[in-house]
Amino acid sequence: MLNLELQNYIDWDVKSVFKRNDRNKFAYRVVLLFMDGTKHTRMYSGFETKKEAEDARKITMRELANGTYVVNDSVKVSDFLSYWLEYDIRKRAQSSNTYDSYSSIARHHIIPAIGNKKLTEVNKGDIQRLYKDRAGYSKSIARQVKTVMNVSFNYAVSCKLIPVNPTEGIDLPKTVESKPYHTRNIDVAKTLNMEQILLLLEASKNTPIHMQVLFNVLMGLRRQEINAVKYSDVDYINRTLTVERQLGKELDRVPNSRKESMTKRELPLKTPSSKRVLPIPDYVFEAILEERKKYERYKSRRRTIFQDDGYICCSSYSGKPRSKDFHWRHYKELLKKTGLPDIRWHDLRSTYCTLLLSKDFNPKAVSKLMGHAKELITMDVYADNANIIPEEIPELLSYMEEVMPDKSGNGDSESNIQDIMIDMDAYMPEKKSETIKSPDESHIYMNSGGGK
Repeated sequence: MLNLELQNYIDWDVKSVFKRNDRNKFAYRVVLLFMDGTKHTRMYSGFETKKEAEDARKITMRELANGTYVVNDSVKVSDFLSYWLEYDIRKRAQSSNTYDSYSSIARHHIIPAIGNKKLTEVNKGDIQRLYKDRAGYSKSIARQVKTVMNVSFNYAVSCKLIPVNPTEGIDLPKTVESKPYHTRNIDVAKTLNMEQILLLLEASKNTPIHMQVLFNVLMGLRRQEINAVKYSDVDYINRTLTVERQLGKELDRVPNSRKESMTKRELPLKTPSSKRVLPIPDYVFEAILEERKKYERYKSRRRTIFQDDGYICCSSYSGKPRSKDFHWRHYKELLKKTGLPDIRWHDLRSTYCTLLLSKDFNPKAVSKLMGHAKELITMDVYADNANIIPEEIPELLSYMEEVMPDKSGNGDSESNIQDIMIDMDAYMPEKKSETIKSPDESHIYMNSGGGK
């Protein structure tokens, strides 16, 4: 394990050059003083002439003076990356996704290539060869390797394990398509059009993933955000949803805990910008009301323990939130049944984004709704920007209010709210739940603004 404490010296002294009698060569010593009074001595030897030793001594003194002197100059890249993942990324990552991703890239793509080299010996040529090799493997992998190398070697500089970051100024090969800073590519051809969305919504009605589909394609929530949504997150007056948590796997696992329980822990969102308040489209709002009725019926009928935590996407038997991959089989069956393109689940979120952009919504406002932190959105590039202007949101909401249905014509939903808040008899088997109307284009993406 690395001992970074050696870098925390408070004073130093470089002794004069001397000639070693045993080897007939020249050497000099560096003495480091630490806060607790201990000293650490290092000797540099093997110089053929006194001048060579004097020149090397001057370089060492200059490095000590400007703070770039490296004590741990024999650390291997493999050992450093393991340390970085454990003591930096594990502590900073909000969930296991970032840690797992970085760890996989390091273990499978970086360590096999340069893991045995000393950290201080990695040069720009090594970086260029690594990028070129990984670019031939996969464009996506090449970009991830570049990210991990940049982040990890910046950490090495901050720990004074290397004086400068050798990855700076090294670009990916031209065969890898470049993209603007903080952007995420999306293939627009792999998103659904409005007609296909309506078909998917109709087909999903009688499936266990109906609410998950709605939250994904009509509100742009991430998979782990969807499974964490609770009824308490819904503002029934203003018709908004507060996204403030995700379900995921904790990095510090409890020994011998079941794998399933590890994926259902309430965790903070990925970034501060991920916490957001979203307007709920009418169609989704009505579906939430109906789902709440079902939830109360499930709870009242269950003779065994029902986990009453208020998750909207939960098991009808136990009340437990859905696992992260619960949707997969049902979703694939839906695509096959409807003849829709075999796109990824995440592409539904991309669909939400591109449809808003196609309606000429301001990209910064859309980025805010998506919960993005550091990238801008364009039609061909689905992305997010660090300095999203909050004032852009009213522009989007104002547009929605212009084209949405009149709230006065929404009596059914108002009645349903009263059912949920007041009349608990509505949850009994005798009470027939009202049928949600089939969606149309204006109904699913617009809302009435609630109490505004």
